[in-house]
Amino acid sequence: MENLNNDLLKAIEVMLKKELQPIKTEVQLTKTEAQSMKTDIQSIKTQLDENTQILKALEHKADVNKAEHDKMSNDIAHIKGDIEGLRKDITNVEIITSSNWNDIAKLKSVK
Repeated sequence: MENLNNDLLKAIEVMLKKELQPIKTEVQLTKTEAQSMKTDIQSIKTQLDENTQILKALEHKADVNKAEHDKMSNDIAHIKGDIEGLRKDITNVEIITSSNWNDIAKLKSVK
């Protein structure tokens, strides 16, 4: 009887091993895939960190460019004002020169 029980237990053990082998294989495959995903996630995190640093550098560069652009716009506005002032001065010089020529012509005609 004990021999029969042992044979029965061995048969059950063999059957369980046979049934559990695909599950073990599937679990091992799942572990391998999980490890691969961890590696991929780490790679993505590294790339994300690099992209974040690049983005921050580009944002800083954009801020610097905007400040330079604003300064140039301000300088251009001042230059434009200076040119308008020079145009008025030149117009006044032309008017005064014309008046002086008229005075010179009158003086010459008096002689």
